[in-house]
Amino acid sequence: MNRVARGIQKYSALFLALILMSGAAFAQDTVELPGENELGINLVRAVEQSGEPGNISTTLMVFFLLTILTLAPAILVMTTSFTRIIVVFGFLRQAMATQQSPPNQVLVGLALFLTFFIMAPTYQRINDEAIQPYINGEITTLSETWDRGIAPIRDFMFFQVEKNPKDLALFIEISQMERPETPDDVPTTVLIPAFIIGEMRAAFTMGFVIYIPFLIIDMVVASTLMAMGMMMLPPVFVSLPFKIILFVLVDGWYLLIGSLVRSFY
Repeated sequence: MNRVARGIQKYSALFLALILMSGAAFAQDTVELPGENELGINLVRAVEQSGEPGNISTTLMVFFLLTILTLAPAILVMTTSFTRIIVVFGFLRQAMATQQSPPNQVLVGLALFLTFFIMAPTYQRINDEAIQPYINGEITTLSETWDRGIAPIRDFMFFQVEKNPKDLALFIEISQMERPETPDDVPTTVLIPAFIIGEMRAAFTMGFVIYIPFLIIDMVVASTLMAMGMMMLPPVFVSLPFKIILFVLVDGWYLLIGSLVRSFY
């Protein structure tokens, strides 16, 4: 026992010495980070040194890039066709009861590429009307670049909101703002939630249509199993092959993707 106690004391002392040595090493290698005010001053200097809009310093470009990357997921979900597409895909997988097939990565990837395909004309307008003029020095301020860049996205959202104007009227009423005379009078903060509600309504409508044929298959299979006295056999497992073969025979992906893309035009 004494030998064990001495061993424990020996290793404890060694462990404590290592901790103290590592703490001293870290204390010597500590790097002083720039303060918040110093970082802001550096950004201001970067703006002042840029000179012309087309010659923005690398520091400011990196700052803008990080800001855009931070907001990119929210912008993609809230102002594009991504919401409707991914919700419809979710309804399809639930209706077919295929659990995790197709996987989430496949559905999200397909939804992203469909979003880029649908939004390509809008993004082309943003490039032609905002990005290229700014790079070429035709626009002198970031505010004007923002106004030109957001206009195509607002036009896309207005085109979808016009299919059900009551969503926009709801948020105008909630915000207690004056009745807008033109679309330009509608704030983007009012337009985006109205657009999202419209997208959810369209996705749920398409989900209802998708559910009907698969629900009929479930009812037929469940009734058949009950008539045969096979009540212990889960109807979901029996109906799954029939759902898959039905979806393949009618070329379900062709119909679904075609309907989704055409619903935005």
